Amino acid sequence: MLFSSLFAKTAEYEKLAHALSAPGACALFGLPGSGRAMVYAALAKETGRFLCIVTPGEAEATRFAGDLNALGIPTAVFPARDYVLRPIESTAREYEYRRLSVLGDIVGGRLQAVCVPDEGLTQYTTPRAEFCANTRTLHPGDTLPRADLTALLYGAGYTRRDQVDGPGQFSIRGDIVDIYAPDMKQPARLEFWGDEIDTMHSFDLATQRRDEPIEKIYVSPAREVLFGLPGEAAELIRAAIKKARGKRRTALESCTASDLAQLDGGAMPVNMDKYLSLRYPEPATILDYFDDPLLILEEPASLREAERATAYRRSEELSALLEDGVLAPGLDKLYAESSWLWAQTSTHRTLCAENFARSMPDVPLKAIVNAPAHTLPTWGGEVAALLEDIQPLCSGGAAVTIMAGTPRAAAGLAADLRTKGLNVTTDAEADPSAGMVQILPGQLSAGCSLPFAKFALFTARAFGVSGAQKKKKRSKDALNSLSEISVGDLVVHQNHGIGRYAGIQRMAVQGVTKDYLRIEYDKKDVLYVPVTQLDLLSRYTAPGDSDNVKLSRLGGNDWAKTRKKVKAATELMAKELIELYARRKQAHGYAFPSDDTWQGDFEQRFAYEETPDQLTCAADIKHDMEEPWPMDRLLCGDVGVGKTEVALRAAFKCVMGGKQCAILAPTTILAWQHFNTALTRMESFPIRIGLLSRYRTPKEQKETLRGLKDGTVDIVVGTHRLLSNDVKFHDLGLVIIDEEQRFGVKHKEKLKENFIGVDMLTLSATPIPRTLNMALSGIRDMSTIEQPPFERQPIETYVLEYDEGIVSEAIRKELARGGQVYYLHNRVDTIDECAARIGKLIPGARIGIAHGKMTEEQISSVWQQLLDNEIDVLVCTTLIETGVDVRNCNTLIIENADRMGLSQLYQIRGRVGRSSRKAYAYFTFTRDKVLTEIAAKRLSAIREFTSFGSGFRIAMRDLQIRGAGSLLGHSQHGHMEAVGYDLYVKMLGQAIATARGEAPAPDKSDCLVDITVDAFLPEDYIPDAAGRIEAYKRIAAIETTTDAEDVLDELIDRYGSPPKSVQGLVDVSLIRVTAARVGIAEIVQRGDQLILYSDIVGPRQLEQVMAQYPHRVLYNALGRPYFSLRVQKGESPLVLLRDVVTLLPGA
Repeated sequence: MLFSSLFAKTAEYEKLAHALSAPGACALFGLPGSGRAMVYAALAKETGRFLCIVTPGEAEATRFAGDLNALGIPTAVFPARDYVLRPIESTAREYEYRRLSVLGDIVGGRLQAVCVPDEGLTQYTTPRAEFCANTRTLHPGDTLPRADLTALLYGAGYTRRDQVDGPGQFSIRGDIVDIYAPDMKQPARLEFWGDEIDTMHSFDLATQRRDEPIEKIYVSPAREVLFGLPGEAAELIRAAIKKARGKRRTALESCTASDLAQLDGGAMPVNMDKYLSLRYPEPATILDYFDDPLLILEEPASLREAERATAYRRSEELSALLEDGVLAPGLDKLYAESSWLWAQTSTHRTLCAENFARSMPDVPLKAIVNAPAHTLPTWGGEVAALLEDIQPLCSGGAAVTIMAGTPRAAAGLAADLRTKGLNVTTDAEADPSAGMVQILPGQLSAGCSLPFAKFALFTARAFGVSGAQKKKKRSKDALNSLSEISVGDLVVHQNHGIGRYAGIQRMAVQGVTKDYLRIEYDKKDVLYVPVTQLDLLSRYTAPGDSDNVKLSRLGGNDWAKTRKKVKAATELMAKELIELYARRKQAHGYAFPSDDTWQGDFEQRFAYEETPDQLTCAADIKHDMEEPWPMDRLLCGDVGVGKTEVALRAAFKCVMGGKQCAILAPTTILAWQHFNTALTRMESFPIRIGLLSRYRTPKEQKETLRGLKDGTVDIVVGTHRLLSNDVKFHDLGLVIIDEEQRFGVKHKEKLKENFIGVDMLTLSATPIPRTLNMALSGIRDMSTIEQPPFERQPIETYVLEYDEGIVSEAIRKELARGGQVYYLHNRVDTIDECAARIGKLIPGARIGIAHGKMTEEQISSVWQQLLDNEIDVLVCTTLIETGVDVRNCNTLIIENADRMGLSQLYQIRGRVGRSSRKAYAYFTFTRDKVLTEIAAKRLSAIREFTSFGSGFRIAMRDLQIRGAGSLLGHSQHGHMEAVGYDLYVKMLGQAIATARGEAPAPDKSDCLVDITVDAFLPEDYIPDAAGRIEAYKRIAAIETTTDAEDVLDELIDRYGSPPKSVQGLVDVSLIRVTAARVGIAEIVQRGDQLILYSDIVGPRQLEQVMAQYPHRVLYNALGRPYFSLRVQKGESPLVLLRDVVTLLPGA
């Protein structure tokens, strides 16, 4: 960048460099934030020293890190974290992993600067020597006995799991070891050969398949407070109790009693952070990790303020903890003293930076450098406006750098400015000269003009800084692995109906071992299903409740009747849907012209980097608009994945095509938010946007209506008010409906009548499961967005029993940083008492109430108060899951979280963490009731899915299909309940194919195979039951040889090379596919006879087989027709079957 070389020539730099050549403090005044970032980057480049930048809060730290990274200095933020001191069930440790990954990067030399908020700096962490002692570098070819490796991992604080699904975990399956260290981008899979590491690969968490080979990995600590084995920890604690005397001793004894009990039982409690001072008698801060860094104190005056606030909060917290007996004197040394930081200024090379000169009474300054500069407004995308700012600077002899955002935008701008005759370079290392304009990709938080260095920097408007992420290969069936069945679940057998799964049993029948699933039916009947027929089973999930489902009777004909009824219903539905689709194709719509230059300009101004999903959806929608028939597209996506942006691009295209666009939202508040988003996105284009809702006076509404009629208003946003009869459009081209699931059927019908021949785009947040999506793909065009936008803060999630102490502490903490809290109490009748209780807990807090029995007027006024920050704590029901964006609400507390569905918990948790601040979610349950197993599973699942974009995975995990109901209408709902979701979808798919006149694909579940071949997955190959069922499921789903190869690859990849019985399973699966295709219904083996039942295969079709195998084939047409084959000694029945089946016609 031009600045470094210009700055190095100035007197200001000389003075700074001289002052920083030895320990002691100097001050730098006059520069705004982004200017200071440039100075720090230049200092780091010129001196080669490590920068430790201390900021008042995490927001500033994040901003500096963003700026420094954009300026080419690798920087990370070292956040503060919340110690886990109270005994809670579990925590996501998101921030502890972040801290550890920064420490790992410092030790590994991958960083040049660290930005640390004051409270992160004064919080103790692992001393550097301990950190290094617990870090091992592993390469392929290293020798490491398995026992040493486990000891190493336990010592470094890792937990062992069946399958790795987050940082700080490892798993061992035979010769395969998976490790996820906090500072890894992706977890690593090591394959051993004896005690030697044979290969190392990274792998993908979602699919558990390996990606790229890696050269080496660092196994760094997964906890800041490291205790090896429970026994060692217990010894340390007991030694400390021995040393203590009198009162201190009793306090220590009582506060460690329950932990010691757990440790003696061989378990590690979650809250070992409280023994930090015992484990590290000489505690360390992050400052101890650098040798001789430049210590930079950002705005010392604000630092002091922040320090005071932090110290106050910490002392409150500690006194509460001591009072509750969670901590004891001697365990409370968790943070550095408040005067500690200022004592460091004399021993380190220190720079104190303020925007305005102030006196610093207690820091002796060696030098004061004054470098007057001022902030420049961010550049909004207008080339003309930019020129007006640049030209006077260039003619005055200054050099200018422009950070233009995306590389695409940089190239465009460079071309534009060259045509205007400026001296433009896009080389980052160019030598500066007067009047030069340098254009680079990237963004800073603000622009800055530095007259003393004859330099100015402009930056494109930035909201989110993104890292380009590597596109992951989507596995086509990643969702399958989530529909695990566990004992006690209801399952549907395609031919026998609904039963209850009772586990896997291995049985030897006729001298051959196989695994069978045991299914219990009505009247205590039991059915054993061989695992090779696993695809006949699906988990029973229906939109309703599963408690009152009646089990089917074996051998009864009720089930056949039910299936028949449902089949008729799906056929009817398929016919209706296909007619509807045909009618739409015949209607005449308007074909929009293809994109013009303005459209490109509009899209470039999107401040974030689009996710690949967003781009594909936008392209699909535009392509539909250019077709001559009306579009009807459904866009599904998680909360906050950027559906609005895609919709706005379509709206813009519509206006560019000379038509009007209407955006329909279910509530006044949402309409208002869309209106504002549209205004800001389109401010620099000549587009008029109107709003029709109760927020507008009658006069304003009249104007908008008139504008719509005579065509002067281009886009209108509104509630159902848009459907009133007095709304007349001049020339409507596109209707966008937001949160479709909240409009009633009547409204939708009215819409269809009002806007015949108009393009429709509906947005919905309830993800419709992909399987259904496929069955319906011919009917409505669908796009789904799954990837989250880059750079969203993860939400720190705690699962704990309800405890007023923790709850009030959580609320106080949020209010102390000026935030707001959602408090979820899901019972309308007791919600007022609940609000009163919170009011007592937190005196002085302003409390609001919202629930579904209030009128829309009341609710929207509560939202408005919340947005205007007039409410501190909103006590509400699950109504907030469809609410508006309140960016300032970042703590969520849920009572009785175990009573809610997973997808609901997830949706609600998505309501916090919508800004760059750290968000907290507390899921509480009441102690006296035992958590049901399902509830406990749900809560732990939500903790693991802290990652974003898991809404889809969650919807499948919970499988309470909410979206399906609204899409199918009510009559279908009942049918779905009758046979379960999976089977319903399968039948619907077949019905649609038939209605279209396609022959339905042969379904391999129409052929059953039971022959004497070892076909099972041994326990020592896949030890955990869930993993085995998942593998059985994948094998049962094989359709082609490529599928078979893929499944075998995956098994080898995750569990090592498979034993012979596994190959048997795969072969049986493949034979079933071919046999079903030629019309064989069942294959059984009796002694040395293979019997193949079929209504289709007769003597004519058997000619080839008889020729190939003379005297071995018998055909029998009596009763149920079949033909049989004799197996000769030493011949494999599998190979024989495969050869015979391929000889039949149709194979």
